[in-house]
Amino acid sequence: MTDNTTDMTSLPIDIEYMLEALKEARKGEGRTAPNPCVGAVIVQDGKIIARGYHKKAGTPHAEVHALAAAGAAALGACMYVTLEPCSHTGKTPPCSHAVVEAGIKRVVVGMIDPNPLVAGQGIKYLQANGVEVVTGILEKQCRDINLPFLKHISSGIPFITMKAGISLDGKLCYQKGISGKMTGAASKLEVHAMRNSIDAILIGSGTALVDDPSLTTRLPEEGRDPLRVILDSTLRIPASAKFFHLHSQAATIIYCSKSSSAQKRKRLSAIAGVTVETIKEHRDGGLDLVDVLQRLGKRGVCSVLVEGGANIHSSFLKQGLVDKVVLFIAPVFAGSKGIALLENFSVSDRTNAPELYNVTYSQCGDDLVVRGDCRETYVF
Repeated sequence: MTDNTTDMTSLPIDIEYMLEALKEARKGEGRTAPNPCVGAVIVQDGKIIARGYHKKAGTPHAEVHALAAAGAAALGACMYVTLEPCSHTGKTPPCSHAVVEAGIKRVVVGMIDPNPLVAGQGIKYLQANGVEVVTGILEKQCRDINLPFLKHISSGIPFITMKAGISLDGKLCYQKGISGKMTGAASKLEVHAMRNSIDAILIGSGTALVDDPSLTTRLPEEGRDPLRVILDSTLRIPASAKFFHLHSQAATIIYCSKSSSAQKRKRLSAIAGVTVETIKEHRDGGLDLVDVLQRLGKRGVCSVLVEGGANIHSSFLKQGLVDKVVLFIAPVFAGSKGIALLENFSVSDRTNAPELYNVTYSQCGDDLVVRGDCRETYVF
């Protein structure tokens, strides 16, 4: 396989155009599962003549959109694509074949596709047909936007981001059982942007009962509602809950225990867009989160935003299921009656404490945003 990433004469311009391909790829975040986000640009005589990105599973891939936009001008051009063009026929024809047929002479690839159906075969096909191939340009960035896809295809379960808004003293609310504003308007907007880029949002029954949230995406521009996932062992949530009665294309799944009321399961299942599933319980109590994630994975869900509450956050952390943490910290003190971020969760010392890696800090309005990975490097 050709790898010209050490060719410093071509590297700066290749980085410039791969950054443009990454911009295209990000347009598909939260919309392509179980497929990856992929972007492509076509360059002819030093100018971008076409762009494309993968919009939804089962629809044309990024390369095909870009080739269609370029038309006959693609002949002899260079294509920059964030992920290796596919070489197999699935719901769509092979992209590598389309690239060759269009007369593209050079393809710069961000990362090799880990899908066993591709895994280098697309590049081999291009090379066998006279196309120059360069790989590994901005590989880390191309991997980072597809961590959910990479985890899903390697493990069958989604990438988990734990998100919470807390006070300076680590509280989710001011008083137990009472909903109250913690973070500011800028953080709220950022949370909705996060919802817009993931496949599913997950909460527990306690949060549903106290906050009665809609769990939708509300942005100044058009957004997409994620799948709503509710963990409710005994089906405490009433049929009048707000998220059951929305004008939303997103569905709602409720996971409950097998010991829950069959009558309640039937009543909630009768609500349009709602599915109720019974799952096994964890040995420490509560629902089996691995079972939940495996079921979501089989539905093609690649990314989940866990929004709480305290028991849910604690359970995900205890079982080592969190991949990334995003905390919005408001410049307020909530006091002793508030609920802490984690409940029934304790460690003996720093060496046993869950730690974040690759930590970044940013300001969102008056709030501090802390982002970090739950492992030093991702193995998927």
